[in-house]
Amino acid sequence: MNNEANNRRSSVVYLSHGGGPLPLLGDTSHQNMIDVIRKLTPTLIKPSAILVISAHWEETKPTITSAALPSLIYDYYGFAKEAYEIKYPALGAPELAKKIFNLLGNAGISAELDELRGFDHGLFVPLKLMYPKANIPCVQLSLISSLQPEAHIQMGKALAALRTENVLIIGSGFSFHNINAFFAASTQQSQAMNQSFEQWLIETCSNGQFTEQERERRLIDWQSAPAASYCHPRAEHLLPLHVCYGVAGTAAETVFEFEVMGKMVSAYVW
Repeated sequence: MNNEANNRRSSVVYLSHGGGPLPLLGDTSHQNMIDVIRKLTPTLIKPSAILVISAHWEETKPTITSAALPSLIYDYYGFAKEAYEIKYPALGAPELAKKIFNLLGNAGISAELDELRGFDHGLFVPLKLMYPKANIPCVQLSLISSLQPEAHIQMGKALAALRTENVLIIGSGFSFHNINAFFAASTQQSQAMNQSFEQWLIETCSNGQFTEQERERRLIDWQSAPAASYCHPRAEHLLPLHVCYGVAGTAAETVFEFEVMGKMVSAYVW
């Protein structure tokens, strides 16, 4: 661990990870996302390990990958053959997995270790863009299948100590995730709904005038936000952000807003 990392808490990042493997397949509608990641990554201290909370894994209790050599899970369908030949041979981090398990347990959150599960595309797609050499050990953490916002904030709070250990924490989701809307014709109404939720989310995560109690309450009550049910018919792609906020406990320092597949989305850095 370098001296710079010792003197500074590691970053927490919520990413809108794009559509399946498309960011890795040259899809032009993901170029803005790729540009954001290329701009962001050099600003981060190189981590000793990476923890990813992926929208693509749900369990009844928080579950942590603990294999030393995880495989990849190609958890998408209907793409070209090359989408199933993507490699990201990052090592696992069994000791970090145990530490996460213990931190959750110390906070009264029952968790499990999983030695069999590999890394899904919520991990390997953004990390192949951020750290293409795959030379940083990784651990993946599931969502809780009840999808309760407060439970995910509490999960993040339990993991806050990892920031002093040069662990980069990434919430891999999508700030807009209505699959049907991605493939429907854009209208003035749909654009307005997309933008109204984005404005609410950016305000919630970055406005320094909110107390943390106010910010947390807004995130817990996110379904009351403008056009929330349109932008997120289901919560799983938003909840990695709740974990990130729980870890950070402050307003986001940096916000990126950009277009992916015709929709405005955002990413946040603490």
